This record gives sequence, structure tokens and C-alpha cells, in this order.
Amino acid sequence: MRIKIAGTGRALPQKVVPSSEWDASLGLEHGHLGAATGVVTRHVCDGESQIDLAVTACRAALADAGLSAGDIGLVIGAQAVPYQPIPATAPLVMQRLGFADGQAAGFDVNATCLSFVTALEQAAMAVDGGRVAAALVFSSEVASRALPWDSQPEIAALFGDGAGAAVITRANRGGIAATLMRTFPSGFDDCGIGAGGTRIDYHNAPDDFASLARFQMDGRRLFRLTSVHFCNFVNDLLERAGWSIADVDLVVPHQASPLALGHMIRQTGFAADRVVNVAAGVGNQIAASIPFALDVARRDGRMAGKVLLLGTSAGVSFGGLALEVA
Repeated sequence: MRIKIAGTGRALPQKVVPSSEWDASLGLEHGHLGAATGVVTRHVCDGESQIDLAVTACRAALADAGLSAGDIGLVIGAQAVPYQPIPATAPLVMQRLGFADGQAAGFDVNATCLSFVTALEQAAMAVDGGRVAAALVFSSEVASRALPWDSQPEIAALFGDGAGAAVITRANRGGIAATLMRTFPSGFDDCGIGAGGTRIDYHNAPDDFASLARFQMDGRRLFRLTSVHFCNFVNDLLERAGWSIADVDLVVPHQASPLALGHMIRQTGFAADRVVNVAAGVGNQIAASIPFALDVARRDGRMAGKVLLLGTSAGVSFGGLALEVA
């Protein structure tokens, strides 16, 4: 697909919470959570909303691309946890950005942590196929809520809030060389939030609803599944693109945790200096992790050559996108 990322943007809440602050509040030894997770600080919404973060990131992406809302024909929201179940988050962000009624299509895509990569592929197909001249994709997450601080503090301490966005336009050179996603449904119960959909009726079973309203994760099961299958997945994606590991100039991965990124680097053989790693300072921003890291790389001048967007998600899925940046 002959497309390019014409602009990117990101957003963070103002409040910064160091891991040592959680150590003190939970009665843990100073430095415990930082050592257990590798996350030193994260940003947490305190007055800002998920929509505020999304709008800030989208405005930055549009400005970077030299475009306005009037130039966009498609907007895709890509977050694991939406602003509300119905309607989709995208139309509200469009409203805040000043989109006129009927000007563009807007909808959401949810592949949890891989939502941005999935939405980016959908936007690329629309642009490459000539249906729209430009598309806007955003991921905005308030990941600091519904966390199991009382039962799994080492899991809860992984997460932080943030947003990222990208503008997609047609290109004469470069583009998407390959995409790949594989799902391992045996891991469905290993990571998630059970309440909020139709599984539990709040009005008939409020206690059950409340008990499943927190995030839960079986880190050991997820680690085992990933260790067995992820390396083969990466090799198959590279084969589709016609690339080798040595060909890859930059890897923009899901920022699951600093420790998980270190394991991924060792497992796949990518050079550490070619992997964008910002997890220690912002934590796991769920679907916003990849576009956030993408904007960091673009602003640092690292988005050139062969770029791999790569991640894992609840479900469990592995996903990636090979992008040639002309």
C-alpha cells in the first residue's frame, strides 16, 4: 500500500506519579515497584479526560502533517477501553476537532493493545484505494483506572495514561510492505476486564459486575505463550515483507514494560539501539503505547528506512506492520 505517515502527535496528562509514591502508599519497601516492573514514573489523568488527550494528540498530528480537520475523510478511534460503550469514541473526538457534519466517516476499532496497528491498516487501505485523501487514527487511554492495587500491585504499577495519533496520506514511494496478525484464543482468560459489556447485567447482578470491573492479568501464562510463539511470528512477518532482522532500521513496539521489551530484544535478536523504549518513563499506555512511541521516534528523527510496528494484545494476539519510510 503506497501510503505514508504524514504527521504524528502525542499527549500526556500533567500529573506525574513516581513508583516510589505507590511504594509508600501501599506500605512496600522503597524501590520495590520500580524494581519489579522497570517503570519509574507514569502520567495519570487528574482533571484531563480521555477525550482531552485524544484531541491534543490529534491536533499535534494534523499540525505535523500541515493539514486541518477539513482535509480528513476518515477518522478511526483505536483504544482498548472507550470513553463509553455507545456510541464510538471517534465521533466525539471529531466534534471537538471541529469536523463538519457529514464531512468524514468516523468509527472505532478495538484489538486492545494492537488497536492502533489494526486501525492503521484499515486507514491505509482506504487511502491507498482512493476512498479518502487523508485519514486520522488516534489511540487514547486512561489506563490508570480499574487496576488491582490491592491484589496485584506489581501489575497495577505497569500502567500509565496517554494518547498518540497519526495522519495517513497517499505516497509515491514507500508504504506498507506487509502486515500480519495471529490470535491465540487459548489465552482469552489470561488478561482482561470482565465487566462493562453484556457478560454481566449490572441491574440484576451489581456485586458480580463490581467484582469483574477491575483489570486482571496472569503474567506467567502470558509470558509462556509469548515465549513459545512470538519469535516465529516476527520471522513470518519479516518473510512477508522480504526483510531480514538486519534490514530493520527501527522497531516501534508496544511498551508492555521495560522488562518485557528487554525480553523481546533478546528473543528476536533486534539490536537494542534500534528499538524505541520509553516504557520506564510513561508505563504501559495500552493501545496508545505504539502511536506514542511512534511520535517520539518521528520527533527524534529516527523514522527512516524499514520500520517495524510490533506488539501483543489481550485475546491473545500478536500483530505487526512493516513500513518502508521513503
